[in-house]
Amino acid sequence: MTAHLLALGAMALWASLAALGVSLSHVPPFLLTGLALLVGSVIALPLSRFDWRQWRIPTSTLALGVYGLFGYHFLFFIALRHAPPVQANLVNYLWPLGIVVMAPLFLPGVSLTARHVLAALIGFAGAVLAILGRGGTGETVWAWGYIPALGSAFIWASYSLLTKRVRAFPTAAIGSFALVSGLLSLLCHAWLEPTTALSARDWGLIALLGLGPLGGAFFLWDAALKRGDARQIGVLSFLTPLLSTLTLLWVRGEAPSASVVLAAVMIIGAAVMATRIR
Repeated sequence: MTAHLLALGAMALWASLAALGVSLSHVPPFLLTGLALLVGSVIALPLSRFDWRQWRIPTSTLALGVYGLFGYHFLFFIALRHAPPVQANLVNYLWPLGIVVMAPLFLPGVSLTARHVLAALIGFAGAVLAILGRGGTGETVWAWGYIPALGSAFIWASYSLLTKRVRAFPTAAIGSFALVSGLLSLLCHAWLEPTTALSARDWGLIALLGLGPLGGAFFLWDAALKRGDARQIGVLSFLTPLLSTLTLLWVRGEAPSASVVLAAVMIIGAAVMATRIR
């Protein structure tokens, strides 16, 4: 139960990503990601009680963390630039399904039951409704940006599973992942994006982004994976697009459509089904 609550905390923070992203849409994505990850890395200081030794991890573990945090955002932002955003986001949200179905491939002693597969498929169908229920047309047009979107989904799913394979490390070490990934994102900004002046409001929202969906969520997610079943957490993760959609509707003062309500029923049902599997 503790693992599920920690995972839900991470998803609640991720749900604010879209709303904050809309408010900061004028900020180049790599600049935004880099600054937010650097802010997020600071959370590790009080978490580790300012013990820098908890930041020290093997190079291979650090490489895994950078693969997850930097690789995921790098491909995801490329996808949003070269594919319709709604559809690209939908492809990206294959990562919860990936966690469920790839768990037996990455984790020894883990098997996949028919109920896991059924719950994952119901959850993904609900995620489709949640995203397209924002008012998208649902029309699919091929764009090469779907390939990096699929890559970002694979990276986050595999990263989440592989953290359970490496030698145990303190959750505070996520600060090292965020720090190095943030610096790499800023290098991408210097290389690929124009220089942008930020207002005081921008800095405040970036701080919220770093403390929440691009910071605090990663620490909660790691703690959840350390304590829980990756398959159950993967299905539970389908709540993320639903919560994100509801947050956007609330910010815009809009009422949820029938498709969003149906999506909520499907996703919550899938999550309950998965968490009851022993």
